[in-house]
Amino acid sequence: MWRLKIADGGNDPYIFSTNNFVGRQIWEFDPDYGTPEERDEVEAARENFLKNRYQVQASSDLIWRMQFLREKNFKQTIAQVKVEDGKEITKANATTAMKRGAHFFSALQASDGHWPAENAGPLFFLPPLVFCLYITGHLDTVLPVEYRKEIPRYLYCHQNEDGGWGLHVEGHSTMFCTTFSYICMRILGEGPDGGRDNACARGRKWIHDRGGILGLFDWSGCNPMPPEFWFFPSFLPIHPGRMFCHCRMVYMPMSYLYGRRFIGPITPLILELRQELFLQPLNEINWKKVRHLCAKEDLYYPHSLIQDLMWDSLYICTEPLLTRWPFNKLRQKALEVTMKHIHYEDENTRYITIGCIEKSLCMLACWVENPNGDYFKKHLARTPDYIWIAEDGMKMQSFGSQAWDTSLALQALIACNITNEIGSTLKKGHEFIKESQVKENPSGDFKSMFRHISKGSWTFSDQDHSWQISDGTAEGLKCCLLLSTMPPEIVGIKMESEQLFDAVNILLSLQCKNGGLAVWEPAGAPKWLELLNPTEFFADVVLEHEYVECTASAIQALVMFKKSYPGHRKNEINNFITNAVRFIEDVQTPDGSWYGNWGSCFTYGAWFSLGGLATAGKTYNSCLAIRKGVEFLLKLQGDDGGWGESWLSCPKEKYIPLEGNRSNLVQTAWALMGLLHSGQAERDPTPLHRAAKLLINSQMEDGDFPQQEVTGVFKKNCMLHYAEYRSIFPLWALAEYVRCVTLP
Repeated sequence: MWRLKIADGGNDPYIFSTNNFVGRQIWEFDPDYGTPEERDEVEAARENFLKNRYQVQASSDLIWRMQFLREKNFKQTIAQVKVEDGKEITKANATTAMKRGAHFFSALQASDGHWPAENAGPLFFLPPLVFCLYITGHLDTVLPVEYRKEIPRYLYCHQNEDGGWGLHVEGHSTMFCTTFSYICMRILGEGPDGGRDNACARGRKWIHDRGGILGLFDWSGCNPMPPEFWFFPSFLPIHPGRMFCHCRMVYMPMSYLYGRRFIGPITPLILELRQELFLQPLNEINWKKVRHLCAKEDLYYPHSLIQDLMWDSLYICTEPLLTRWPFNKLRQKALEVTMKHIHYEDENTRYITIGCIEKSLCMLACWVENPNGDYFKKHLARTPDYIWIAEDGMKMQSFGSQAWDTSLALQALIACNITNEIGSTLKKGHEFIKESQVKENPSGDFKSMFRHISKGSWTFSDQDHSWQISDGTAEGLKCCLLLSTMPPEIVGIKMESEQLFDAVNILLSLQCKNGGLAVWEPAGAPKWLELLNPTEFFADVVLEHEYVECTASAIQALVMFKKSYPGHRKNEINNFITNAVRFIEDVQTPDGSWYGNWGSCFTYGAWFSLGGLATAGKTYNSCLAIRKGVEFLLKLQGDDGGWGESWLSCPKEKYIPLEGNRSNLVQTAWALMGLLHSGQAERDPTPLHRAAKLLINSQMEDGDFPQQEVTGVFKKNCMLHYAEYRSIFPLWALAEYVRCVTLP
């Protein structure tokens, strides 16, 4: 049976850590683990998911939850409450529901203080890892037989009814992910007509019905990715240091593989796949003509004319020169420089890399450079960090959300105001947050390697990951400041002032000229560079941008910081807050909403924006933006008291309700907290009571809340499943409701 191991570095000599692996979460299959009854419970969860997979596409992340609740012998001892129709919510039953949620959620805390969780959902995360391990000959060692059972389970569970696979688990079928999933199943041993419910045959039919595959197996069918890009002088607008970090880090290994024109072993399986997937013989395909083709199902962000002209110029004029003497000497030097950047990134992230796609590509690049080298072996040692197991099978994490989830979880629990009941939970969480802060900047001359400062930040996952994020830093800082006001004998010793100052420095460094905050690195490159977006299914991937959520988080953190340290960088912080408020007001849409970039969508943006404005001292009476934001939320409240927003709001950039106007509990919690920030309790608490009633009545017997739609998103068109959100946000909203609303 599978079990989750926490803060475990294992015995691999090629793995290393900056903080003794705090936050690391890896899965292990133990054939002797678990009783027959426990195994039956897991199998029942798997079958239940499969049976209901078209109703709820995201997993409830049950396997590790079963393990933790069993190990801690948790039993819910607080009786469940319901608010009957026509009855008022009392303080007693609201508090009871809150306490039930808090005690249940506390039992899910890991031994090192964080809350584990799935952070996945895109269906293009896992296949590249399988491809890489197949090419390098390490598939069987890294993914033994039990792993190879779970990956097909995941693919079966998320195959759409039409036979294809979507960009993410809730998305319509796309050529990109259908092809990836099909090849993945074949590599893992399924025959051309194999798989549960004829998965392979159905997937192949979907591909053939749309014209088959073009442009996947020959470099001449790809647009150029010249590694000479890393030579560009910094004064040029098109320069690595100006790119969005994830775009840069994907381009880096891809340009190395392209420059080497690397081709993996042509095995019998590869020859079979060419026969199965192409509608014409490989040698008859005109690769030059197919470079700009994209299946209509995949096309979200069409290439601009200027981009196609650029690709054609490189393809026709530049590449023929760079592959011939004497210019091939420049190509060789460019490959060396590119690999230097890859090694730098690998070392500074302890071979985790910035994210899952980069992980597979950088690992493959290291193998291409030296199949027996230590760089590749260090990559293999960190592969388990990305693997996640749930009732829907094995998937690949984005890169983990340990620090992010824990900072939100702690704030939710602190808001419950029951420190005497959950003190040990808060103390462990406090220690995790302190241990997870990044203590150093990237090594050496990091600016020449296009890295920003990181000392004082929090990452999305753990300290070893090392990539700073602004909103994660703000939420981590808020936790430390809140806990510093509580009894140290209960919650632990507060963080050193200098470490708080370092966090403030990170936030100040990431504010842009318009007052908004970027996530990873300061924004500021010309916006027209987005015309060069090479992906067809994402938006805003070339440059770093400013985000309302990050801006609002930073306002809240710095206002809180000012109360404890009023003299520290006073003028800079005041100017920061003034400019940040202006940004939030400026980006509000005419209907009163804010576009949420990392959650779905306008509900998420409203929660952050209303909270940021209120924390900065704005009120419903003094601020038009707050009044418009409140009006936007109130007009969308459903008949059952909740809010429910479709993921389609994100790509379409307009509010779209869930089908049937049903409600989503996480989004209801966001809206409820946004209204509380605005002072709705003093104006008219009725909408608040209706929302709270839905949350209370939706709570399950054990104190948790049910999994519903995916509510995370990135780059406007791809959903990301934050499995812990369903537990965190309804609990947090109930806590704020109990605190802010006068109840009988």
